[in-house]
Amino acid sequence: MARTAVVILNWNGLDFLRKFLPKVVDFTTDDSTTAIVADNGSTDNSCSWISENFPNLKLIRFDSNLGFAEGYNRALSEVEAEYYVLLNSDIEVTPGWIKPLINHLENNPDVAACQPKILSFQKKDYFEYGGAAGGFIDRYGFTYCRGRIFGSVEKDTSQYDDPAEIFWSSGACMAVRAEAWQKCGGFDPDFFAHMEEVDLCWRFHNAGYKVTFIPDSVVFHVGGGTLGYESPYKTYLNFRNSLYLLYKNLPEKELHKTLFLRKLFDALAVLMFFLKGQVRNVSSVFKAHADYYRNLAFLRAKRKALVGKGIKPQYRLPNKSVVFEFYLKGNKTFNRINKNYKG
Repeated sequence: MARTAVVILNWNGLDFLRKFLPKVVDFTTDDSTTAIVADNGSTDNSCSWISENFPNLKLIRFDSNLGFAEGYNRALSEVEAEYYVLLNSDIEVTPGWIKPLINHLENNPDVAACQPKILSFQKKDYFEYGGAAGGFIDRYGFTYCRGRIFGSVEKDTSQYDDPAEIFWSSGACMAVRAEAWQKCGGFDPDFFAHMEEVDLCWRFHNAGYKVTFIPDSVVFHVGGGTLGYESPYKTYLNFRNSLYLLYKNLPEKELHKTLFLRKLFDALAVLMFFLKGQVRNVSSVFKAHADYYRNLAFLRAKRKALVGKGIKPQYRLPNKSVVFEFYLKGNKTFNRINKNYKG
């Protein structure tokens, strides 16, 4: 059994595999670490290319696209390792990138997951939107990062080059303790894609674990490789999954008030989409809320099941609104919003 398994979930990502998989193999595999590709029913000859060019690489194949969440759940159920590293196919790794992550998990048994510094592949001196220097969440479930607030991405000037506790680790590249993954149930497949890592990390916190950022590990992420940032379908997933996230994980005393206020924010988002002429995104938000209400019974069952596993919704969100800080107070960086943050 390999001590560490780096698992790339691929869906029609042949161009990314050609570009980035060779470095993953060169900079990752050794006696204690193996690289694996799990293919989500690709139709672009990804599997044949892997078999021809990397015949010794383990390839897990699914007949259809199971989504990011269930794809990884199914793939990791077939992997034996102490540590999993979930890695997007559109990431360029660097020499020595994996060692700081695994060493940190090994030396800190209370840490369930950690992530590297994630920089933009296109602008390598800037952070990348989907992870940057670690993820956070505000009192209404809006996610942001050290290095990225909404669409405002910071240049990397070493301002976040300190190890830090964070709320969520980016699914683009995250090292996870296998024991914690299994205890907390892995990703929620009903999320399909987007924010499933935030949901998992919230469960890690509720189970008593920590999540951290490790700056000594650096990778470069293309971003938006499967769904572009302006995709109406991505809008749908993010709004629906935000409601799922809050309902599943908020402490009981905060649940209904927070959800009510979040829905008001979503109504403002609809107005903004409408004023920008993004009619398809308006429809996406309405569909997201309709599907949330349609699935409330299942969400109640999920909350009950988590309590039954000893993962009681108890971790309280910080008393801070990133929407208020960003749009009304003009604070565009993490350090300005979180002036007293010490990691």
